[in-house]
Amino acid sequence: MHAFKNEQVTRTLLTPEIVQMLTALHEHRGRQEFFIEAEPDVLSALLDLAKVQSTKASNKIEGIFTSDERLEALVRDKSAPRNRSEEEIAGYREVLATIHESYPYIPVRPSSILQLHRDLYSFSSSDLGGRFKDSDNIIAEQKADGMRHVRFQPTPAYQTPEAVEKLCQSWAEMQATKETDPLLLVPIFVLDFLCIHPFNDGNGRISRLLTLLLLYQCGYIVGKYISLEMLIEKTKETYYETLQASSTQWHDNSNDYTPFVKYYLGILLKAYKEFEDRVAHLHHRMSKANRVKAVFNQTLGKVSKAYIAEHCPDISLTTIERTLKELLDEGYISKVGAGRATAYVKR
Repeated sequence: MHAFKNEQVTRTLLTPEIVQMLTALHEHRGRQEFFIEAEPDVLSALLDLAKVQSTKASNKIEGIFTSDERLEALVRDKSAPRNRSEEEIAGYREVLATIHESYPYIPVRPSSILQLHRDLYSFSSSDLGGRFKDSDNIIAEQKADGMRHVRFQPTPAYQTPEAVEKLCQSWAEMQATKETDPLLLVPIFVLDFLCIHPFNDGNGRISRLLTLLLLYQCGYIVGKYISLEMLIEKTKETYYETLQASSTQWHDNSNDYTPFVKYYLGILLKAYKEFEDRVAHLHHRMSKANRVKAVFNQTLGKVSKAYIAEHCPDISLTTIERTLKELLDEGYISKVGAGRATAYVKR
């Protein structure tokens, strides 16, 4: 069984590149409270948007879909799920809300992980929720010729409860000593969790929910306002590549966590940069029209109305459309495409 001796692992991770990323993230955390106190109304809009994006993206990675209209209704708890996919989306919404509201009071131990998994399936008739796997599973990919290729063989079912217990013990011990940067421990925990693959289903979604829980408990709460799941979904090829690279020889305790750690730190840095960028404009009291205009100044290539709405969630669609018309009339932007493909470019 994997040893979970993270105090030895973390020493090898302190490369110049990773140290630079950690330093930048410490600086972002130092500014975090300033930005959070700056614009409470806008943060509320960012929070609502991130809930929708996180629920959509984390389920999309696993091939679970519904329409945008149904997704928003489910996340805002205005509609009951109509099928299996929507049941799983509603379950994710519930666990995400639990973590957002109660993260300081959720201990990182096997019983908590089982309860989160139970709630993930709280709308489903399946009996999978809240139970560790009862048979061995594999992580496989399907090739272009239709053949399945085994990418990784997780921990056997009979060893899974013990492995999860040791994983949580290692986290608690490392947190207690305060000798290792928690930003290194979070991706290590997530990778180990995914290598154990403790459930018959839902491992990926639970791993991303645990990421938020651990980061929030360590004081990094940007995931509340910028969807980390969406950033992962947008880079899922790299996510899977680094996961595979860092899980090789995991059972022998000779795997290299570096690729996965660098990937996760990069996602967190991207989230903080987006968060500060969005709130900074508001702190300088820019008008809504100027904020829409600023999106074009900061973006290369085409910009859609949906893109603007995502980056300015507190600005109504009516205001965005009115500002786009004014910018078109001024000759500041040009319209390209038509119908659903309509977009705008800075001239």
